Amino acid sequence: MRLRSGVFASCCLLVQALGVALFLRGFFPVPVRSVPSREARADPPAEPAPPGPGMLSNWTEIPPPLFKKVVIVLIDALRDDFVFGPKGKQFMPYTTQVVEKGTSYSFIAEAKPPTVTMPRIKALMTGSIPGFIDVVVNLNSPALLDDNLIWQAKTAGKRIIFYGDDTWVKLFPKHFVEYDGTTSFFVSDFTEVDDNVTRHLDRVLKREDWDLLILHYLGLDHIGHMTGPNSPLVGPKLREMDNILKKIHVSLLSKEEVSLPNLLVVCGDHGMSETGSHGGSSEGEVHTPLLFISSAFGKRSAPPAQPEHVQQTDLASTLAIGLGLPISRNSVGNLILPVVGGKTMREQLRFVHLNGFQLSRLLQENTPAYEKDPGYEHFKIAEKSHGNWIKLYLEGNNSEILLNLGKKVLKQYLEALKTLSSSLSKQVAQYDMYSMMVGSVIIIEVLILLLLSVPKALSKRAEFEVPLSPPLFSLLFYLMCLMLCAVHVIVCTSAESLCYFCSISWLTAVGVMMLISALMCGILSAVAKILENYRLPPKNPVASSCSWSEIDVLILAGTIGHVLSLGASSFIEEEHQTWYFLINTLCLMLCQELCRNNFLLKECDPQHSTNVKQNFDSIGESSECKNIDIPAASNSKLGKATSSSEFIKGSDKWISLATPWIILICCRLLRSLNQTGVQWAHRPDFGHWLTSSEHKSELSFLAAVSLLMIFFLVQRRCSLVSKIAMALGLLGVYSYRAAIGNVTFPWQHGGKDISKGITEARFVYVFVLGIVFTGTKDLLKSQVISADSSTKSTGLWEVYSGLVLLATLLFRPHNLPVLVFCLLIQTMMTKYIWIPLKFDAAQITIMHYWFGQAFFYFQGNSNGIATVDISAGFVGLDSYVEIPAIFLTAFATYAGPFLWAIHLLCYLSSEVSRLNLS
Repeated sequence: MRLRSGVFASCCLLVQALGVALFLRGFFPVPVRSVPSREARADPPAEPAPPGPGMLSNWTEIPPPLFKKVVIVLIDALRDDFVFGPKGKQFMPYTTQVVEKGTSYSFIAEAKPPTVTMPRIKALMTGSIPGFIDVVVNLNSPALLDDNLIWQAKTAGKRIIFYGDDTWVKLFPKHFVEYDGTTSFFVSDFTEVDDNVTRHLDRVLKREDWDLLILHYLGLDHIGHMTGPNSPLVGPKLREMDNILKKIHVSLLSKEEVSLPNLLVVCGDHGMSETGSHGGSSEGEVHTPLLFISSAFGKRSAPPAQPEHVQQTDLASTLAIGLGLPISRNSVGNLILPVVGGKTMREQLRFVHLNGFQLSRLLQENTPAYEKDPGYEHFKIAEKSHGNWIKLYLEGNNSEILLNLGKKVLKQYLEALKTLSSSLSKQVAQYDMYSMMVGSVIIIEVLILLLLSVPKALSKRAEFEVPLSPPLFSLLFYLMCLMLCAVHVIVCTSAESLCYFCSISWLTAVGVMMLISALMCGILSAVAKILENYRLPPKNPVASSCSWSEIDVLILAGTIGHVLSLGASSFIEEEHQTWYFLINTLCLMLCQELCRNNFLLKECDPQHSTNVKQNFDSIGESSECKNIDIPAASNSKLGKATSSSEFIKGSDKWISLATPWIILICCRLLRSLNQTGVQWAHRPDFGHWLTSSEHKSELSFLAAVSLLMIFFLVQRRCSLVSKIAMALGLLGVYSYRAAIGNVTFPWQHGGKDISKGITEARFVYVFVLGIVFTGTKDLLKSQVISADSSTKSTGLWEVYSGLVLLATLLFRPHNLPVLVFCLLIQTMMTKYIWIPLKFDAAQITIMHYWFGQAFFYFQGNSNGIATVDISAGFVGLDSYVEIPAIFLTAFATYAGPFLWAIHLLCYLSSEVSRLNLS
């Protein structure tokens, strides 16, 4: 059966989507929770029974609350060094004084990736470790159904008030007696988003009708996204937060009762990286301060040592004990003992026993062989020792022996809690390996089938023969179906944990097995046909005598090598190194190819010089007439080898020979601009030097030169109207960056008020839409009215120019050289490499793909979400609008690959135009 290449590609895309969906379903499994939060809970456990007949403990209830009122101040993106480092001493003097000499306990809380807001709120309130699937739902958070601290407090009759990030309102609907949510995604708002929280403080602090007050401030996070952690805006924001903490602390102290003190908790949901973003696992992103401030704690006589490290999930267990609530069933956190260290030994042992009982029960519900777990064994030993301690206590023994035994039991409990928490943390991230393997097999099979079909798809007929009927492969098809079904039965009947692929209907599973078998048979049939064609005598011995070139071997080996490298996590983390190596090797190979075609072949066959020179002149004339600078590739590789040696004349030949080395220099400069990956992301780079406040004049000069270069490189094929629009748009880009304080105009000497640049950005959007509209009009004209390929080529270039202008607006100023080098490399490769060497469409497509991937990392991106520049989604917006924000963020992130893909379309379209002219 024959299929057109478009139909065949569509079918492959659908099957590929099925494979990706299966893989993601296994990679992001839906967590299995023990009991929903709304289900009736079991009674709390009593104290361990002391040994001996007739002895029972009379403490069977949840301990009473330790604090009357609790205020949680969550400062988004608050790094630990913002409080404990030099910035804290400079900009947060009151908080620093309380930490060093006040009644407080300070810790560094470690957050687990992904370090984005919604999963971190879940971790803080449930004590569980959310997965990376929560990154996807972070934009539209659903209601949290897991057992959590907020639900427990509401069930216990506590009155909760919340002001701040509306993610809390979405996670905990109808839980707050009063709330005012602010959107967290409009990152260009530094002040109003916090003022909307603070304006309620004076009124609420005077009232007595609340038990738990939660404040979530977003301004610091927004500053980080827009300008980074070293921005001059960070200091004033920290000072503002310090004044708010002082106001809350003084108010709590003034209304405090002797019997039941109040508690102020200061924390961050995550930190921020050196670029101001978050989501990854760097030290700046995962380390946040955690402060407990209360008169119940002893006053310090000297500054504390380095703050102790705790887990962010420990806060849920600690607050549950402090509020007299049950610990959340799914919590893997430990009680932070210093917070309850002022209580009696019996109370402390009761607290850690409740925590250990909850963790051991969670382990039983998630681990079949829980009795062999070291944490469970340690807990049982500690529980037995606890029973012996209670026996001595009930007998009235108040000697030093009782105190020492209590400390020993407490130490055993803490060791058991630590081991249990570690075991449960490993249990949380369980991957559905079977579903992932099935999805991976489908993806790999489709990929191989596409690679085998590339020559047919790129041929003139653009058809692909799908093998469905050979009897040999029909037998193989049935055998493979039977074998895969047998494997499916074995896996699903022996798996200890539930697999998604095993939970679907058997009819669906058999259908997937048949699909895998059919794909494998199609691959084997295609391979057999290729081998059969190689055995047949060639119809044209002259044309077939040419073997694969070094470029072909490099492209194939590089593509396969990159795919294989994705099997190792270290190669995924440092994938940019793979692409840098491939494009550098490609440039060296292109240099060798140019030398061979300009020198070696010329010496071997000097007879072609006159004819080739005339051919070059005619193509040059047609290019000038139709404004086309990209001619087509020859169908014959032999023709390419014999003619390209004389294709370049005069100085152009030496420029062509220098082009690969110029590209290598450009790539080396771009590597120094942005450090990326994991291992070396923390090292300083040229981008950090440019973005520091001391080098604003250098950044301004570089941005101005980059904008001029962009105009020079893009305008060459634009119409006069588009050239004017492009010039005005680039001027608007610089004005926008000057308005928000990134760069300055030469005539600006003093400080200038920083604005959001809404007007300037929208000014640029008008020209972007105008240029894109002009190009779209030409495209429609070429398709509907006059079927002119040159008009189509011009229209594509207009659209490309408009997208370049949009990328210029969204890129940060220090990244504008990335766009300049992108356009420069495209121009030089088009004129001095692809034209003289006459590569075919497949080779040029792969080269565009390679350079597009490399430029993705040249932008400073990585495979971690921490490098996504969210601020690009809010350029020109005065409020959060979801669809434009998502589009702008995605375009800014993938601008490199996208611009190279559009340039490929321009190249192929110009090739068709040249063929129509000749």
